[in-house]
Amino acid sequence: MYFLSGWPKRLLCPLESLEQPLHIQTDPQRTFFAVLSPSQLSIWYCRPSVLIVSYKELSKAASQFGPYKQAEWRPDSTMIAVSTANGYILFFEIPSPRDKYLYEPMYPKGSPHLKGTPHYKEEQCAPSLNLEMKKVLDLQASITSLQSMLEDLLVATADGFLHLVHWDGMTNGRKAINLCTVPFSVDLQSSRAGSFLGFEDVYIRDMEYCATLDGFAVVFNDGRVGFITPMSSRFTAEQLHGVWAQDVIDGTCVAVNNKYRLMAFGCANGSVQVYTIDTTTGAMQFSHKLELTPKQYPDIWNKTGPVKLIRWSPDSCVVMVTWECGGLSLWSVFGAQLICTLGGDFAYQSDGAKKDPLKISSMTWGSEGYHLWVIDGNSSSNMKPERDANNEARQFGILQFHFIKSALTVNPCMSNQEQVLLQGEDRLYLNCGDATQAQSPRNTSVHSEHKPTRERGPFSDGSLDSQGLSTLLGHRHWHVVQIHSTYLESNWPIRFSAIDKLGQNVAVVGKFGFAHYSLLTKKWKLFGNITQEQNMMVTGGLAWWNDFIVLACYNLNDHQEELRIYLRTSNLDNAFAHITKVQADTLLLSVFRDIVILFRADCSICLYSIERRPEGLNPTASIQVLQEVSMSRYIPHPFLVVSVTLTSVRTETGITLKMPQQACEAESIMLNLAGQLIMLQRDRSGPQIRDKDNNPNQRKHLPFCAPVVLAQSVENVWTTCRINKQKRHLLEALWLSCGGAGMKVWLPLFPRDHRKPHSFLSRRIMLPFHINIYPLAVLFEDALVLGAVNDTVLYDCLYTQTSAREHLEVLFPFSIVERTSQIYLHHILRQLLVRNLGEQALLLAHSCATLPYFPHVLELMLHEVLEEEATSREPIPDPLLPTVAKFITEFPLFLQTVVHCARKTEYALWNYLFAAVGNPKDLFEECLMAQDLDTAASYLIILQNMEVPAVSRQHATLLFNTALEQGKWDLCRHMIRFLKAIGSGETETPPATPTTQEPSSSSGFEFFRHRSISLSQSAENLHSKFNLTKTLSMPSGPSGKRWSKDSDCAENMYIDMMLWRHARRLLEEIKLKDLGCFAAQLGFELIGWLCKERTRAARVEDFVFALKKLHKDFLWPFPVIPASSVNSPFKNGKYKTAVGEQLLKSQSADTFVNMEMDTGVSNTPRSRSWLGTIGSSQRELDTVSSHGPHMQDAFLSPLLSKVFLIGDECSIGSATDLTETSSMVDGDWTMVDENFSSLSLTQSELEHISLELASKGPHKSQVQLRYLLHIFMEAGCLDWCIIIGLILRESSVISQVFSIMQSSDIDREICQNIKTGLHAVDKWASTDCPGYKPFLNIIKPQIQKLSEIAEEQVQPEAFQPVNPSKVTEQVNPRAEESRTSLSHGTNPQSDAGSVSVSRHEEDKSKTEDEDSFQEGSYDCIVS
Repeated sequence: MYFLSGWPKRLLCPLESLEQPLHIQTDPQRTFFAVLSPSQLSIWYCRPSVLIVSYKELSKAASQFGPYKQAEWRPDSTMIAVSTANGYILFFEIPSPRDKYLYEPMYPKGSPHLKGTPHYKEEQCAPSLNLEMKKVLDLQASITSLQSMLEDLLVATADGFLHLVHWDGMTNGRKAINLCTVPFSVDLQSSRAGSFLGFEDVYIRDMEYCATLDGFAVVFNDGRVGFITPMSSRFTAEQLHGVWAQDVIDGTCVAVNNKYRLMAFGCANGSVQVYTIDTTTGAMQFSHKLELTPKQYPDIWNKTGPVKLIRWSPDSCVVMVTWECGGLSLWSVFGAQLICTLGGDFAYQSDGAKKDPLKISSMTWGSEGYHLWVIDGNSSSNMKPERDANNEARQFGILQFHFIKSALTVNPCMSNQEQVLLQGEDRLYLNCGDATQAQSPRNTSVHSEHKPTRERGPFSDGSLDSQGLSTLLGHRHWHVVQIHSTYLESNWPIRFSAIDKLGQNVAVVGKFGFAHYSLLTKKWKLFGNITQEQNMMVTGGLAWWNDFIVLACYNLNDHQEELRIYLRTSNLDNAFAHITKVQADTLLLSVFRDIVILFRADCSICLYSIERRPEGLNPTASIQVLQEVSMSRYIPHPFLVVSVTLTSVRTETGITLKMPQQACEAESIMLNLAGQLIMLQRDRSGPQIRDKDNNPNQRKHLPFCAPVVLAQSVENVWTTCRINKQKRHLLEALWLSCGGAGMKVWLPLFPRDHRKPHSFLSRRIMLPFHINIYPLAVLFEDALVLGAVNDTVLYDCLYTQTSAREHLEVLFPFSIVERTSQIYLHHILRQLLVRNLGEQALLLAHSCATLPYFPHVLELMLHEVLEEEATSREPIPDPLLPTVAKFITEFPLFLQTVVHCARKTEYALWNYLFAAVGNPKDLFEECLMAQDLDTAASYLIILQNMEVPAVSRQHATLLFNTALEQGKWDLCRHMIRFLKAIGSGETETPPATPTTQEPSSSSGFEFFRHRSISLSQSAENLHSKFNLTKTLSMPSGPSGKRWSKDSDCAENMYIDMMLWRHARRLLEEIKLKDLGCFAAQLGFELIGWLCKERTRAARVEDFVFALKKLHKDFLWPFPVIPASSVNSPFKNGKYKTAVGEQLLKSQSADTFVNMEMDTGVSNTPRSRSWLGTIGSSQRELDTVSSHGPHMQDAFLSPLLSKVFLIGDECSIGSATDLTETSSMVDGDWTMVDENFSSLSLTQSELEHISLELASKGPHKSQVQLRYLLHIFMEAGCLDWCIIIGLILRESSVISQVFSIMQSSDIDREICQNIKTGLHAVDKWASTDCPGYKPFLNIIKPQIQKLSEIAEEQVQPEAFQPVNPSKVTEQVNPRAEESRTSLSHGTNPQSDAGSVSVSRHEEDKSKTEDEDSFQEGSYDCIVS
């Protein structure tokens, strides 16, 4: 409603002799303010804040009168009455000499500001005033209170008398009333005599006159409070009657709100009690209380001291309260707290030190509530009056606080908009996003179609009228529009503002005229003729209707009330306006669809129809009177009407079902009468006009029924005229803001499936709910409330010198306003469930199920009910949690909602929750059936806390297996860690996350980080040297030691069994790509496992099927025979060796070796793999130069992260983000050029090479296949190497395999299998895939050689080394023990005697290393 802005300002006083101020009071027009000090009266101008005149009492008179105490202005601002300590009242007259000004604005030469405009002097110049003491009145008793009452001055004295003094004839109009003779009672219906005060020493301590209640609220010196009202027009003791407020006995001060007829009494305990008068009995009726709560202000809530001052804002929407101990607090009219300076940055410095609260001795509101003038009580005691050494104007204790306020406070027609609009004295704050982005096609349709809105159809999907959610909620920043300075100069302050439905145009109204601004063009439009602007004064607010601005104004020239409509696109001129004369003053204006509704000063409501007329270039709008409704019987005073709106809301929803076209009709008038919401519905009881007449306004003339009160304490009302069949509940509801009581919604109840409604069911229901923000707009379809909140920023750290301690920037934080929003749907659903309206709740929830935050809504509802019921001290007779749980099961998000709620709730409440929603084991199984593995993982945490470890392990195993099948690698890693944690400690609590974590542990394949695989061969002799080397480092860090415990080993074995089972299944189903992902993601030791499975799962049964499957999996095209293949030089194997070597070198070895350049590789000799023992006498061990003793990240790690960790997104398009490798596919032709430089290639040969390249698959697939080739080669799965070699069509790979088979004794079965497989491939190629034939022809001689080998007898000791004497030297007694203790990587087929010591040592370190890295990989908590 109201929000603090920026820092306060301190006034500078130009006079040397000015004393410290003690009282401040603005005049009724809020143009001037009077400042009292003990013997001085000063008059200041408000804008700019300058001193105009000061009156100093002579010392002799000052001693006679005593110090000044209080001042009161005459209603026409021509006189001031000042009371003094010795019982005198001094009357000062303020004559204003015409055309004399103290301050005038100076403009540079040639500026467009003309001084000839009407009212120029009055608006822009500070007038010259005089102060003359006209009269002194001695009341001979201390004066406690002064109050201006119409043409009289009411004075209360400490001797118990009440004096009525006329401003004009002061002596003869004096009447004194003894308070002891005024009868007081509880209400006006009691006996007329009533009880008298009955005490000699009772007097009025504070009082204030309330015009709309026609009486004055009083606080007596003994703390009692009451209301005194004259029974007739004569103000005598006999005619006065008072009523008590029975509950207040410690009153200190009072302030009245005329618009809402409220009396706010400050109490000694620091609270403010707000009362109103019961219109039927005349008794004082308690409304609400303003008090700080211990929840928000634990340090200060009961230490504020008595309430010192209460001041209502000029528009009566907010009240400012201050206490004896200091501090300011701002509250909305019905008790919503907006600001309090006793907490947060106002009370504490940035270093945490407590500040002294600001003590206030007097305060008053400035014009339109944009300023609050405050006298700083601290400064009056400690500031010395002498000037500074540099002779500057002295700062003294008047502070000016700045506020921005919601447009709803003054222009309540804004309540049917979905934007938040705040107005400051010179700027507007809008929450609609960038208008240029919001400019969608719907915007153009508004301007292009010239038919009326009604024809465009209220049944549209609503996109035309509602802004997108993203624009309204996009960010926290405001769109700030600076009001045009030319308009502000002569028309300050801004009184009204309005924004159109699309949030693209704003209009503002100052003192005279108006101006509007387009957010699209970023331009203001002002009146071209300034006389026209200065001749109109807007009285009843303004509103947008499509492209038109509708406003009610007073024509100063013709002294006539008018209703005007201006077109936005034309020039701002009366020539383009449609003007209608109106009988009485307009107080309020609102627009509903094509109807304008006016509330006038004679308490009547007038409805007009508005229609667009395209005439010439500029279309105009015409207006016709539809209906007039007199409300004078129901409204005691027109000023009490806060807002008036036309809505389509009605109590009878049955009509909507039968005749849906009436849903958009103007059905009822909503009137906010001093906080009471009154509804007038159309009377449909009479005969209905069925026939379709030519006159479309026939139905409008239906009379209205008698008014019905819907709600009390209403501050704002929101309703919409849009229709949405899917969200009827939300769009046909009425939303109310009720201050401290939160919000209310008047919700329609619909019968389901168009059934006949139950006769006992009401058609609507009023549901209250609390929200944490002050609501400023309602997004109906999105179930959101938009608001704003004050925030503060401290800058005191910038001022460290002692001299700067008095800076306002140090004393106060900088105040800013932030946008906020809040979901309210869960409150409404809960309220419906409480009232056993579950069917309605379901209808409403299903209509909102598409909202992005709907899951959060269900979670919030469950959480709030759980917290309340599970922590309740008393037993709950009718718990709501089972109902809420049953309600949530209706939605597919049930399982997620429950587990998210449980995870955010403390463990102690879980039993209560799951007693209502069901056993977590059953819910876990439901998640698995629904394939929702992430939610199942969350349930696992619950089960781990609530069940024994065996149950958690059983469920974790289930989940682990399912996650493996679905390839959810992240989840798999979490599950491995989880299973190890359960096994390691059999704990009942979730495992703690280790603090040390590998730097790249998130990548999940740490085993490969210390692994280096390189393949090298020389071009001279392909078969002479085949080195496959493997380097391992020692484990880095203490994690390797963790696996010593037996339970760990058992648990690891358990996990390994599952991993092996999954790997075996993938291999049997020929899912090599999945196998690669699986190994890379989970750090699975693929080579060691493949060694074991070489003759079992890793054996290829059907070569042709495997070949086809790999082609499909890796998106690899089948080869085709080129047209020129008959003459191809490749066919006869001419370039076989050169090209084959070059391909292998460039694509395979370099791929891996080149990446080793920045990684250090250790100096130790590379150990021999199982292949290394074969023919080791002919090979020499290679050593590699190193950059350091420890191996850092090996090259495979980054490659793998690109090769298999990307998952299944293996598309051709994603090949670009792979590791750069020098290969022919990559376009790296340089190496090829070196080797081919001696060859002269013909055109056909070049075509052939390009075709070869075109027939290759995606680069990423190629890298993955090569990686798998290395793995299989190292593990000795030669049949798989053959298949990958076939796919890559590289004879060198096949040659390598054959050379291995020739140079060592290989199991006969393997040779036979490979031979059979290759024959099968040859046969298949002949019939189905001739593209393979050229390649098979190239390798045919080697196949024949293989056949010869296969036919020879093979000795059983297949893997014995060539040099037995070498092995016997290296036999170690620990070999057997060492081998059996290994769980990975050892070869089960080799016996102990044939394994070297170095092999043991290395395998042992390798195993520890792998384990350590596996463990590092899982250091994260399941979440």
